[in-house]
Amino acid sequence: MTPEPTPLCEILAGHDGTLGPLLPILHEVQARYGYVSEQAIEEIALHLNLSRAEVSGVVGFYHDFRRTPDQRPALKLCRAEACQARGSEELAAVAERLGAGRVRIETVYCLGLCSVGPAAMIDEQVHARLNRSTLATLLEQRA
Repeated sequence: MTPEPTPLCEILAGHDGTLGPLLPILHEVQARYGYVSEQAIEEIALHLNLSRAEVSGVVGFYHDFRRTPDQRPALKLCRAEACQARGSEELAAVAERLGAGRVRIETVYCLGLCSVGPAAMIDEQVHARLNRSTLATLLEQRA
């Protein structure tokens, strides 16, 4: 009897035959598990005939990938030029203060809401026209 494949094996098999599969695999692993473990790095490297250092280097280079689990909700705050012009830098300071370790603050450069910025995304929902008050409410609801 053949053992049932693990979810990581399913992810890897789903990308067989595609060109440049490393980043899509890493994104899928991150989405499924919330981080890319050392074991996953080793299995991905073996499957793609890469060294662990090559895979680990890609994981370390891109800020979207985490090596350890983090259960806190992530607030992705846009800090592109249009949102900066509308006060996202001030909101970043507010978010750091109000989140106080309960929310992971991540910087993104454009959520596609330039005309209604400053904008942020949390729990896959986008929020526009943020100010101190609306950001505080948003953080209180999620933290």
